[in-house]
Amino acid sequence: MKLLSVAIPCYNSEAYMRRCIESLLPGGDEVEILIVDDGSTKDRTGEIADIYEREYPGICRAIHQENGGHGEAVNAGLRNATGIYFKVVDSDDWVNEEAYMEILSTLRDFVKGEETLDMLVSNFVYEKQGAARKKVMNYRTALPAGRLITWNEVRHFMLGQYILMHSVIYRTELLKECGLELPKHTFYVDNIFVYQPLPFVKTLYYLDVNFYRYFIGREDQSVNEKVMIGRIDQQFLVTKLMLGYHDVLKIPSKKLRSYMIKYLEIMMTICSILAIRSEDPENMEKKKELWQYVKQKNFPLYLRLRWGFLGQGTNLPGKSGRKVSTAGYKIAQKFFGFN
Repeated sequence: MKLLSVAIPCYNSEAYMRRCIESLLPGGDEVEILIVDDGSTKDRTGEIADIYEREYPGICRAIHQENGGHGEAVNAGLRNATGIYFKVVDSDDWVNEEAYMEILSTLRDFVKGEETLDMLVSNFVYEKQGAARKKVMNYRTALPAGRLITWNEVRHFMLGQYILMHSVIYRTELLKECGLELPKHTFYVDNIFVYQPLPFVKTLYYLDVNFYRYFIGREDQSVNEKVMIGRIDQQFLVTKLMLGYHDVLKIPSKKLRSYMIKYLEIMMTICSILAIRSEDPENMEKKKELWQYVKQKNFPLYLRLRWGFLGQGTNLPGKSGRKVSTAGYKIAQKFFGFN
C-alpha cells in the first residue's frame, strides 16, 4: 500500500502538466501519481500520461476517461487510489520539494504511530503571473502547528482564511466513507471537496510549510473574474449543493459549526458579488432566487447568513451598500485569488 495518492486532473494540459508531475516524482515509491486524462482531444495530454506510466512504473499511473470535468477527474483519482492519504494537485500547479519531504515524513509518522490523522493542512502560495511578491495563505492564527488536534482546539479563522483544496490532504478511507462524489461537468467543485467531508474529520494536523504552489494568471483559468461571471450558474449550483449536504446548525462541535457557516457565507457572498459585478438583471434575479432558496430551505440558517457582515453587505442598497459589497468582494478576491 502506498503512503500517499496524488490525483492530477488533466484536460488539454500538455503545456504545463510535466512541471506538475516532475515536482511530485521525488516522493519515490511511497507515492502514487494518478494522472487522470479527462478526455483531452486538443493536445498530447493522454500520450504524456502514458509516457510517465512507462518511465515510472509503480509510481505513475495513467487513467483515461471520457470528459467529465474536474470533479469527475477527482472522482476517478479517488476510485483508483491505493494510498493511505489522498491529495489533489491541479495540472497547472506544482509542489515545493523541501515541504513535500516534510509532508511525507509527517504522514509516515502517523501511519507508524497509534494516533489516526484524518486531515493534514499545510500552506499554499499564490504563484500569480507578474506578481513581484508571492502571497502565502497560512493558518497560524487558526490552527496550532505541529500537533494533532480536534475541532475543539481550533482557534479563530479570519475572514478570507479558509481551508482550500490546495491546503488539504485527507485520509483516503474517510473520503470513501463519507460518500464524497463530485458532480460531473461542473466548475468550482473544489469547494465541495473541502466542505462536505468536514463533519467526518475528527483529527487535524497543521504543518506550517509552503507546500502547494497555486498558479494564477491564465486568461482561461476558472478563477479569472470574467470567466467566473460567465459561469455564474455553476457557482450557484455548487452553492446550492453545499447548502444541502449538512444541516450545519446541528453540527455538534461549536468550532466546526462556526467554520462551516462562515464557508457558506463566503459562497453566498461570491454568488452575490459576481451577480452584482455582472450588471446583468437576469443574474440579479438569480441572486434574489438563491437567497429565497436558503430562506425556504433553512430559515434559521438564512438569518445567520443574511444578517452576517457579508450577507448584509451584498444585499444593501445605495452607496453604503456598495461600500460593504466592495469589502465583501475583496474577501472573495482573497479567497479565490481572482485575477
